[in-house]
Amino acid sequence: MKGRRAERGFTLIELLVVIVILGILAGLIVPRIMGRPEEARRAKARIQLESIETALKLYKLDNGVYPSTEQGLKALVEAPAVGELPKRWRDGGYLEKGRVPKDPWGNEFLYLSPGLRDEYDLLSCGADGEQGGDGKDKDITSWDEES
Repeated sequence: MKGRRAERGFTLIELLVVIVILGILAGLIVPRIMGRPEEARRAKARIQLESIETALKLYKLDNGVYPSTEQGLKALVEAPAVGELPKRWRDGGYLEKGRVPKDPWGNEFLYLSPGLRDEYDLLSCGADGEQGGDGKDKDITSWDEES
């Protein structure tokens, strides 16, 4: 009889203890994991912004000036037809895939040249899609390394 009882499996109390432990672990770990997607989006936006900045520098190296605000970032994928026309626009453009990426929230990057802070200003408005904000809504900018 005793041999059969040992083969039955876990008791209800043992199962409850395991469930409580798993619940405690989930309560501690899940909130930390849930915040990670937003951090990943912000990191991706920073990387995209730096990629666009590199393309802008190459554009200036070839043409002597940055694209104007009117020409916008589209000048990195299509030769501008307005404003100061580029002298030596590179065939195939300056961005991979032949298109200007949208930020991780699906919004266009904002570009101003000449900029208010530098030769150009480039930014993503963050999760809310509007300029300004704090936390997840904070803008990611070309002039602020911490954004």
